[in-house]
Amino acid sequence: MLVEFQNFSRDLMVKNRANMDLTSAKTNPNQYGAEMGCNKMFFTAEFYSDGLVRFSGIGSTMMYCENNMDLETAFAKTLPSMSKYKINGHYLTLSNDAGETMKFITSDWD
Repeated sequence: MLVEFQNFSRDLMVKNRANMDLTSAKTNPNQYGAEMGCNKMFFTAEFYSDGLVRFSGIGSTMMYCENNMDLETAFAKTLPSMSKYKINGHYLTLSNDAGETMKFITSDWD
């Protein structure tokens, strides 16, 4: 579950059930998904033991959801630039060289 990202409120992220699923697909290794409240998103991610990560091949379904596209658009635009990851307890933080971050918590914790 996405809990911190840019200036989006946590309430909005909870309402939209914003999440990234890092459970590897059985047929396509390194293929993952995300939802920010409207479209289903998909991408490839490679996590390295030195704390680096690479996201590529980002795409999504193409529905338009009135008043609900800003979070999704910002997430899709920013995700490819995320190059580092850190796990701290139940939190995953992604960051890039520009100092932007995305913070997630495992779905069974709040």
